[in-house]
Amino acid sequence: MEQRVTGAWKWNMKNSELHDELRNGVRALCEKFPNEYWRKVDEEGAYPEEFVRALTDAGYLAALIPEEYGGSGLSLTEASIIMEEINKSGANAGACHAQMYTMGTLLRHGSEEQKRKYLPKIADGSLRLQAFGVTEPNTGSDTTRLRTTAVRKGDRYVVNGQKVFISRVLHSDLMLLLVRTTPLDQVRKRTEGLSVLLVDLREAIGNGITVRPIRTMMNHATTELFIEDLEVPAENLIGEEGMGFRYILDGMNAERILIASECIGDGYWFIRRATEYAKHRIVFNRPIGQNQGIQFPIARAYVNLEAANLMRFRAAELFDSGKPCGKEANMAKLLAADASWEAANVALQTHGGFGFAAEYDVERKFRETRLYQVAPISTNLILSYVAEHVLGLPRSY
Repeated sequence: MEQRVTGAWKWNMKNSELHDELRNGVRALCEKFPNEYWRKVDEEGAYPEEFVRALTDAGYLAALIPEEYGGSGLSLTEASIIMEEINKSGANAGACHAQMYTMGTLLRHGSEEQKRKYLPKIADGSLRLQAFGVTEPNTGSDTTRLRTTAVRKGDRYVVNGQKVFISRVLHSDLMLLLVRTTPLDQVRKRTEGLSVLLVDLREAIGNGITVRPIRTMMNHATTELFIEDLEVPAENLIGEEGMGFRYILDGMNAERILIASECIGDGYWFIRRATEYAKHRIVFNRPIGQNQGIQFPIARAYVNLEAANLMRFRAAELFDSGKPCGKEANMAKLLAADASWEAANVALQTHGGFGFAAEYDVERKFRETRLYQVAPISTNLILSYVAEHVLGLPRSY
């Protein structure tokens, strides 16, 4: 029996039950890692190893890996629910979200031999693919002009260059690395000549890759990589040489939707915290939540969050149906990042001075959700995309 929902998509009872089961399962797991755990991890700048291991053992990080390779074979919609619930609980999915979407490049474009070699081990947690080496210090979002090169020498590629803001390198076994295999002045289009290599970090760190941790305002385990004469077996090339930019773009819609889901989770966490505090904080002999000056910002943040959530599910539904979803994925990320940031500011303002106290956790989550105004794509670049590719306005850069 089918349950119809107003809008462009339909839910059935089976999906609803699965989604409820996923939400309940993730919540139960996250309850074992309370705010005190995340506070301690944040204070120490540590990696939440126990939490990531628990998610892996429960199979949640293998959600998008097909069953034939040891995963759950779930849809992106369901993977997004997992990410949402993690952040909604007060945890931080940023410690492990990359395993969801970086794996897609290997799944969609890797050889059958590569998939059978790596995906089952990624699914069971014996291998981690948490690192994604694209951004460089001198090119930023202008990916086609990256300067890290890979030169084929016999059965190996020799890689030289530099990457920055590459997260979880020190907590991953494998890394997808975007390199230029054909010089820019030798290609017809600047999007050509880029390739994706699968790097075994267990061998590469100290043997071609030097890692320098970068301290940031949120605990994100990010680093800078210096690559000098790194040798990567030619068999670790993903797909065809020179097609890497297309492969990376192919995975960005999934990345946008999953990050949007994390923002949605953050937003609900902030709204819940602000609402609870406003109900119980008594000033001038009345709860502060009785004042419209407190009520209205919380209510507006909630309205905007709900709207962003609809766009998240719309984008995920299109992705799962194999339909074009670049517009919707980008808009979902923009709306969700804006909504979570609005909710963060509202929660901090509602808490007053206590919002800045670490024991309330608002300032930690405030720092974490601020990242998504900038990464993995800035809100301004999304607006440029919509202006040019959706509205047909002249390219602005």
